[in-house]
Amino acid sequence: MRQATGMLRVSTRRQGLVEMTADVRQWVAAQGFSQGLLTLFCRHTSASLVIQENAASAVRRDMEAYFSRLAPEGDMYEHDDEGPDDMPAHLRTALTGVQLSIPIVDGAPALGTWQGIYLFEHRTSPHDRSIALHAIGE
Repeated sequence: MRQATGMLRVSTRRQGLVEMTADVRQWVAAQGFSQGLLTLFCRHTSASLVIQENAASAVRRDMEAYFSRLAPEGDMYEHDDEGPDDMPAHLRTALTGVQLSIPIVDGAPALGTWQGIYLFEHRTSPHDRSIALHAIGE
């Protein structure tokens, strides 16, 4: 049994889902595990991680629109230190989460046919996000 750790940088341009599946697959392949467990951890409180369909772009648009309705921007929040998107970003992160665990099978993340790994950016301005990677296995 062995372990590997790494960091993945994801640059965002706006609010929304940024697919990072290829980068994660590449990192896992470089570690040489045949089987194990991959953990991804988003090191931010205003962005999150989700596994979602990666074929139909309408899914991403609908998810983004839904979360905009669920935690709208506005003056109803006490916490607005960084602008009107500040507190809604924290709420959206709390609802979606910052960690994913994915089995590694035959040297790759065991994702389903239509599944992709996404950083969900909840802020309106561009950001550089940092994702910690940890794999354990053989």
